[in-house]
Amino acid sequence: MDEHDRLADRFEVHRTHLRTVAYRMLGSLSQADDAVQEAWLRLSRSDTSGVENLGGWLTTVVARVCLDTLRSRRSRPEEPLGAHVPDPIVSREDGSDPEHEALLADSVGLALIMVLETLAPAERLAFVLHDMFAVPFDEIAPIVARSPDAARQLASRARRRVQGAATVPDINLTRQREVVDAFFAAARDGDFEALVAVLDPDVVLRSDGGVVRPGASVVVRGAAAVAERALTFARLSPFVRPALVNGAAGVVVAPGGRPFSVMGFTVTRGKIVEIDALADPERLHQLDLAALDD
Repeated sequence: MDEHDRLADRFEVHRTHLRTVAYRMLGSLSQADDAVQEAWLRLSRSDTSGVENLGGWLTTVVARVCLDTLRSRRSRPEEPLGAHVPDPIVSREDGSDPEHEALLADSVGLALIMVLETLAPAERLAFVLHDMFAVPFDEIAPIVARSPDAARQLASRARRRVQGAATVPDINLTRQREVVDAFFAAARDGDFEALVAVLDPDVVLRSDGGVVRPGASVVVRGAAAVAERALTFARLSPFVRPALVNGAAGVVVAPGGRPFSVMGFTVTRGKIVEIDALADPERLHQLDLAALDD
């Protein structure tokens, strides 16, 4: 085995961790993969003979790439109005997908990723690296070009935002599934009252149709409005396939076996408080849904 192969083997040891960091930083699986690939390219071109902690070195590289990506997003012209839903991680309900389990080791649901999307790039980096991966502030500081105390303040500010906005789902997955099943049963039966009964009064539905389905990009608030929209799409209820979406009860809607949408549900105290639906054909095509195949 030559030096390049040995380096590649060492890199592979850290790949899953790096992808997990990048996903939480970016909320995009494709961009996370791009960040990891960029880390490999930089590693293969660098002299790392003096690097004692390769995992830490690679994490720093991925963090810098992600920070550049987040800043680039901020500099782009405003996108069309409508909801943006981060890439969901979809897996079987029996939890038989080790790679997805690694990505979601700390149950990072779509509700949390949605809140992370609202943070400034440096705040998001400081919070993710420190609070989720225990990276010390003296290592975060040079990445964001701040002092360790300033990096600590970034993370603290982000933490307050997250704690004030992130919805904490019920832990019991069985109960989550019962509520989601009741939602689709009511939609299938055209039962408006039953739909409202499983929805929190302040429920929020976000649907992201991308540029291909701009009409599907909406934000709907309130139990009555969400119930009405659910009845509009009741015809799709027979094509609902249960799945875990970011570790919580969700579904893949696949008429004719072709994914039409992925829906993640946040269930709190037995009520649906958030529904995040990805209906963008381009992004759906990029998702790894093979684990759901029978």
